[in-house]
Parts: sequence; C-alpha cells; structure tokens
Amino acid sequence: MVDDRRGGRGFGVAAGLEADVVRALAPRCAADGYRSLWSNDHPMASGLETVAEFAAAAPALDVGVAVMPLDRHQPDGIAAAVARLELDPSRLWLGIGAGFTDRPLGVVREGLAALRSVLPEGTSVIVAAMGPKMCALAGGQADGVFLNWMTPERAAWARERVTDGAREAGRESPPPIFGYVRVAVGPDAADRLLKEESFYRELHPGYKRHFATLGREPGSVGIAAADPAQVRAELARYEPAIDHIVVRALAHADADSLAAVADAAAPEA
Repeated sequence: MVDDRRGGRGFGVAAGLEADVVRALAPRCAADGYRSLWSNDHPMASGLETVAEFAAAAPALDVGVAVMPLDRHQPDGIAAAVARLELDPSRLWLGIGAGFTDRPLGVVREGLAALRSVLPEGTSVIVAAMGPKMCALAGGQADGVFLNWMTPERAAWARERVTDGAREAGRESPPPIFGYVRVAVGPDAADRLLKEESFYRELHPGYKRHFATLGREPGSVGIAAADPAQVRAELARYEPAIDHIVVRALAHADADSLAAVADAAAPEA
C-alpha cells in the first residue's frame, strides 16, 4: 500500500492487457518495489477490468485507473463496475477526467460530487489536471491530482497551482500528486516515445495547447533511454514535483517487454 497515500512509485500499462501477462508482471513489479499498479481507460478496453486483474495478482499493492473520462462514463456506471469487480475501496485510486466536453470544470466538479454519493466509503477519487483552473479545482476538492504529459518544470508549476487551490479551499494540506511519466527503453526507445507523444499532440485542441505551452520538440516529453541505466536518474528529476510517479511503460504488451521497463524504472531499494 502507498505510505500516507503519497510516496513510492507506480507502474502503468494500457487497458486490456492479457490476464497471463498481468499474472507475470504484477508480482515482478511488487518484487521491484513498486507500491501501485495502474491502467488507463480507453473505448476499446476497461481500465477497471485491468486493475481488477492487477489487484488479484498483487494483493499487497494499491491499484489505480488514470483516467476515466466523464464524457464516456457516468458515475452510476463507474460505481456499478467497482462493485461488480469487487475492488477494495481502501486500495483503489479512481481517476476521472473531463474528457472532450466543452465545460470541463463543471463536469468534473459535478462528477466528483456524484461519485462520492455512489462509491463505497473509502474510495479515493483523483482528478486529471493540466491547466491552472483544473489544478486548482483538484487541489481544493479531490483526494488526489493526476498529472499527464509534464516536463519536470511544468509539473512543479502544476504543483503550485494545486497548492493554491487547496489553500483557497481551506484545506490543511494539498492532496497527493500523481503523474504519468512515459518511459521507453532499448534501441527503439526514441521512436516509441515519439509515436506515443505525436498521437496525443494531435488528439484534441486542449492537448495541442498544452504541448505548445511546454515548448518542447516532439518526442521529448518523457524518457527514452537506449541504455536502461539512464532511467532512474531521469525519473529523479520529477520527484520534487510529483509525490507518486507512475511509470507509464511504452513497450510491447508482453511480460518480458513490460518487465524490462519496470526493472529499469524501479525505485531505489
């Protein structure tokens, strides 16, 4: 479990990972020192289904979905899936995002309230945030904040906005900050990061604005390491701003490929 629901490191995959791969990967991540296992959620596969497999295969670790967009998922449906899959609320980080709605702040604010009325007590709801208003909203109201596609410098900027939001809401301390850091290793690492990042750069105007704000060349937001020994030093640059880094593996969907990334990015013993 995550000490104080903050520290440690997580490992993340794409939703829909085959069950045999999960059963091989989850114990490996536990042995490597990871404290949580994560999945995204996309129209072709359920993130909750994937983390349910993780929860069964690594019962000592937290699990999380980052994130379920509220333009595709209704709170009642999310709660029903959590119950059907028998996910332990004390181990679950449920991430939500605005999706591609034209009123993101309202949708997230309403979604948070609705989810808290239908989810089991103890479930932690975290909010995906990139811009200043969503960071402030998450800091003031959510159980955690999930950052995505950040440089270390931009993550530090987001942390300040989260802290401001918590202070304005009268919270004693800001909620924990999580964040995906894409990691690819091996001779094709740069190509993998470029392919993933290029997809998101064109996905939606909000992402286009975000990447423009970063001012970074395509294929440079994340870690692409031909030598796996480079990964830990690069991840360390994110640690001042992100309480719980989630290593988002860019690899083939097989146990060996994913484990290679997990081993390279594992926390120091």
